[in-house]
Amino acid sequence: MSNELIWILFAIVNFSLLLVFYRLFGKMGLFVWIGMATVVANIQVLKTVELFGLTATLGNIIYGTAYLATDILNEKYSKDDAKKAVWLGFSTLIAMTVMMQIALVFEPGQSDFAQGSLETLFGLIPQIALGSMAAYIVSQYFDVWIYDKVRKLFPSTKYLWLRNNSSTMLSQLLDTIVFCGIAFYGQYPFDIWLEIFFTTYVIKFIVALIDTPFMYAAKFMHKG
Repeated sequence: MSNELIWILFAIVNFSLLLVFYRLFGKMGLFVWIGMATVVANIQVLKTVELFGLTATLGNIIYGTAYLATDILNEKYSKDDAKKAVWLGFSTLIAMTVMMQIALVFEPGQSDFAQGSLETLFGLIPQIALGSMAAYIVSQYFDVWIYDKVRKLFPSTKYLWLRNNSSTMLSQLLDTIVFCGIAFYGQYPFDIWLEIFFTTYVIKFIVALIDTPFMYAAKFMHKG
């Protein structure tokens, strides 16, 4: 099975699981999902794959589900709930980073086999960690703000696709600018940096398109 087909199936599974959480647990399920997604995305992002002729990181799908979750909160509950979810995700990411950095300091036992792997996964370069956290809080807050603005301009349900896609695509662009700007700018020649920026955003743009039918499905689920 090709990477492209696996990736499409992976996206469907991720967005479907988000809806399962929402269907089973309501608003609380979205809060839990956002906290979990921010942690998992920052682990998956370490793996790169070839997709559609581009080199991409694997965490973009589950990271995209966090934007969908905040859009659902904004659409069906309130902007304040969406903001609270953003801070929950951000706090979860910081807590995970701090706890794992301390865990790495422990001297491993003679029979330990995991230290090297954990260092690979969680021994974050400060510049990348800072870029990830800054991009998350800036882009997610912007997503909440722009979604609310577009909803006020186009309040009808028939424009749900516009609210969802415009907010997510613009905020993902901002996320890519902030992350690549902090984490990678100056680390590569400008043409390579530009290629990384472009390919990262293209994948995020596709993810934003895929989430649209799932937004409609969530719109007509229960409110609670």
